[in-house]
Amino acid sequence: MSKRKLACAISAVALTSGLTLAGATGVAAASPHPGLSVLSESTAPFTAHSRAIGDVAGSQKLTIQVWLKPRLAAAQSYATAVSTPGNRLYHHYLSPDAYATRFGATVKAATAVEKWLRGQGFTGVHASGQRAYVRATGTVSAIDAALHTTLKLYAGSTSVNAGPYQLRANSTPVKVPAALAPSVLGVTGLDNAAPINPIIRPKTSISGSANSKAPHFPCSEYYGQHSVTVKPKVYGRTSFPTAVCGYDARQFRAAYGANFTNTGKGQTIALIELGLTQEMFQTLQDYASHNDMPAPSPERYEELSLGQGTTCGDDFYIEEQIDVEISYDMAPGANQLVVGGDSCNDGDYGLQGLFDADIAVLGGNGIHPLATAASNSWEGYDESQPAFLDNIENSYLIRAAAEGVGMYFSSGDGSGVETPSSDPDAIAVGGTTLGIGATGNRLFETGWSTEASVLSDNQWLNFGEQGAAGGGPSLLWAQPRYQKGKVPRSLSVAPGNRGGLVRSVPDISADADPYTGMAVGILNITTKKTTYVQETYGGTSVASPLVAGMVTAAQQGHKSAFGDIDPILYRLLGTAAVNDTLPLTSASPVLYRAIVCDQYTCGLELAAEFDVQSYSMLGYTGQVTLKGYDNMTGVGTPNGQDFIAALRRLG
Repeated sequence: MSKRKLACAISAVALTSGLTLAGATGVAAASPHPGLSVLSESTAPFTAHSRAIGDVAGSQKLTIQVWLKPRLAAAQSYATAVSTPGNRLYHHYLSPDAYATRFGATVKAATAVEKWLRGQGFTGVHASGQRAYVRATGTVSAIDAALHTTLKLYAGSTSVNAGPYQLRANSTPVKVPAALAPSVLGVTGLDNAAPINPIIRPKTSISGSANSKAPHFPCSEYYGQHSVTVKPKVYGRTSFPTAVCGYDARQFRAAYGANFTNTGKGQTIALIELGLTQEMFQTLQDYASHNDMPAPSPERYEELSLGQGTTCGDDFYIEEQIDVEISYDMAPGANQLVVGGDSCNDGDYGLQGLFDADIAVLGGNGIHPLATAASNSWEGYDESQPAFLDNIENSYLIRAAAEGVGMYFSSGDGSGVETPSSDPDAIAVGGTTLGIGATGNRLFETGWSTEASVLSDNQWLNFGEQGAAGGGPSLLWAQPRYQKGKVPRSLSVAPGNRGGLVRSVPDISADADPYTGMAVGILNITTKKTTYVQETYGGTSVASPLVAGMVTAAQQGHKSAFGDIDPILYRLLGTAAVNDTLPLTSASPVLYRAIVCDQYTCGLELAAEFDVQSYSMLGYTGQVTLKGYDNMTGVGTPNGQDFIAALRRLG
């Protein structure tokens, strides 16, 4: 079955779980090469439109991973059962070792792949703890020969790059021995494109020159604190509130109804990063002090480095600080585990390092996973990514659900659907624009879809979408059972000419608009001094750990983890447990519809209009904010203790 097309016929697993992944039942295709099978769609999308600038040196050593295929259909059936309230298996989670025994790749399959790799000259060959993959190190010449491809270098760009490394990928599909192909999901470590960080500052991506005579607008400590007049008129008026300086912990806790009774005591939340941030715990201590939060306990904070920590820099530098701080805001009594994928190994740079960080959480000590909730503020590609990546992501997300680990993923910071958040076993967290008043009261909350206009030569130039919650109908997945009858048919129609209804993204949401963003605490460390500052950031990178933190708080004292809460969330639709994020209309107070920002804060003087739902906005893909479920905010946002009580009741 082609990955690009959803079939009308639903497989046995789809009947059980309500989903279909085209291509997951077999990635190997017939090959004209005797004894070999082609892993279809195993080249990175950027190779089709980026210029190759040479071959990777044959002597360079890389670490790759051959991912092994578990019994996916049976595993999906079990994962669905343990995640569905009312099912006789509800919350009967498996230990990591039990999952591997029951559904994982066989020892025979892992041994066969290990033997093949050693025969091809690889070293350090070994299977992961529960046989998710076989890891091996070899020269590029050995990799090219073993996989019958050529690793080439490519010219990087702002949208596709490899951070500190030179961008590379296999130029042709991977081929493996036909006898091994049924056991192989895919091979990672060949392509080192950096993951997408759904994080954004309240600045435009629009280039322009500063105006020395530009006015200075004070940012607002709460929404609507300051209003200013601009000329000429834009968005139909001249008076606007100014952008928020960045909400602090107290404001977020008040807006989303957190308290100091349900703090996540005894629970563990994992935060998935690439590399680790220097002195992160010290930053958290300073952040807590500046935000009048309880001092964090070193006994409840832990870092797990899968590489060399901060040695090679930290692409997730701001990301990690957001994750740690906002999850602490929502669950200050929980244990925090920061897992850093290896950014020092060129082979692990990119998705392989992040996959390994997730797998480390799921593997745990064999008896228990390392956490029961994991926040992933990253995305790989959009849904045009190679099928083998879909298959790898899907395999470990199914495993997470079966083990009782909730996998929270940021849905992205622009219109459209990205992966892995679109997978039905991922909890996709979208974004909102949130107005918090002077007393911590919620003034309004709507879908994040912001349009920016910039003042230039005394006229406003419209530059289209400047940030939006990722979401919409999936190109890959049939509608899961938990969305049936809950998501409007208009938002579940398969793109193109495909038949049947599809998965809609996201599932739940929280504040993400940088113009109503978070005041992130940052520790600037130099050879001469260390200083603490707070800067404003937004993006679904804020929303994912915020929601994961609230769910962790809800698990306090509960006899079992909530695991994959998607089937629960859709039962909360329309109840007091979630805040229904409503669209802004002509009847909405004018104060809530747009803000202005000066060039000192945003780079250029701009006006930003909220919740724009119009194809006239450049970059818009059709997302909407509606009463009830919508594809910018999902079922809505957590409503404090009502949300926590509802999770416990259904749990």
